[in-house]
Amino acid sequence: MTYETSETSETSAPGTTGVAHPSRWNKVPEVTAYFWIIKVLCTTVGETAADLLNEKAGLGLTGVSVLMSGLLAVVLVVQFRTTAYRAGVYWLAVALISVVGTLISDNLTDNMGVPLETSTAVFAVALVAVFVVWYRREGTLSIHSVDTTGREAYYWLAVLFTFALGTAAGDLVSERMNLGYWLSAILFALAIGAVAVAHFALGLDAVRGFWIAYVLTRPLGASIGDYLSQPTGDGGLGFGTVVTSVLFLAVILGLVVYLAVTRRDVIDRAGAARRTA
Repeated sequence: MTYETSETSETSAPGTTGVAHPSRWNKVPEVTAYFWIIKVLCTTVGETAADLLNEKAGLGLTGVSVLMSGLLAVVLVVQFRTTAYRAGVYWLAVALISVVGTLISDNLTDNMGVPLETSTAVFAVALVAVFVVWYRREGTLSIHSVDTTGREAYYWLAVLFTFALGTAAGDLVSERMNLGYWLSAILFALAIGAVAVAHFALGLDAVRGFWIAYVLTRPLGASIGDYLSQPTGDGGLGFGTVVTSVLFLAVILGLVVYLAVTRRDVIDRAGAARRTA
């Protein structure tokens, strides 16, 4: 899916929360190939960075969770204070929320003993609840209308739950089906491909298709990260979490700098409105 359209007009609907930003630009990027590539890379980094900090730094799940949650809170404050989409701030927030979403699921499973079936169901219900409240309050789930503080809050809350849900569901599938990292990555890639076919060929609504694909990219990225970083004896390539994290972070940085300079992923609200008219 190259872009995702709004279910309603781009003008603010009655009852919307927050104040519209004094800019014609949206607060999130256009959904292009760059978007999906960076999203998967951030997801991979979220998996490997969480493992790296937990195992190598000796902070433990609780310490890493507190540290990364604090960093995420700071970056989100900066993100909310911007008046338009800024590639560097936005993707840093995504990378950190990927780590935090992973850690939330891992804490429930490893520290609290919550079964993956339960956590997957809870995160799915929580995500649906966010979407229901978001839609009832704003009249749209489109990322082309994330232009008020209220809509942005719903957006980031939904993103957090997609990462947590993707982590739990991905781990559940991997454990139940015992496919290994590479086959798991292929499975989730095929699932995303099926969503794309449903959108382009069968008329699946772009908004629904976007969010389904957004959830599925989490276990896809995690499977790729595990395949690259885990020891060969465990079915990986043995690159380690340090090399894998640094490699993917370098690629993310290069792409984000490119987008910040070219502004190829900036949503023009007037253009978005024309597409949905």
